[in-house]
Amino acid sequence: MRTFTTLQEVSDAAGTEIGTGDWLEIDQDRVNAFAEATGDNQWIHVDVDRAKEGPFGGTIAHGYLTLSLLPFLGSSVYSLETPGAKLNYGLNKVRFPTPVLVGARIRAVVSFGEVTELPAGLQLVVKTTIEIEGSAKPASVAESVVLLLDT
Repeated sequence: MRTFTTLQEVSDAAGTEIGTGDWLEIDQDRVNAFAEATGDNQWIHVDVDRAKEGPFGGTIAHGYLTLSLLPFLGSSVYSLETPGAKLNYGLNKVRFPTPVLVGARIRAVVSFGEVTELPAGLQLVVKTTIEIEGSAKPASVAESVVLLLDT
């Protein structure tokens, strides 16, 4: 895991791969809890019996569940220990090329993209590819934007 303690270290890492994280198994309990929290109870996520006959042969994680795991999955890759606040500024682009079957393991591959200096600190684009163990295609490819304030 890489730890960044200064804004200069973050700037110096722009355009580089930061690393690959730990595997996380996506289980039905996690999918059910996400469905309950968001109200998205579509059968393909929560009805195990019906989903066996569906297009993927089983239940799948919500795309937004996979997206919501970016901070957790990224935490085994890098840590931003810079002096000021860190703010989620949004997303530039998100795609979900392959569904995550319940029982699959996923992990993050993280790169730092563009770093832009701001009057109050930096804007960092974090590029994260969520890999599925044994799959040629990723579950998700996302560009998130983080504001790193200098105080």
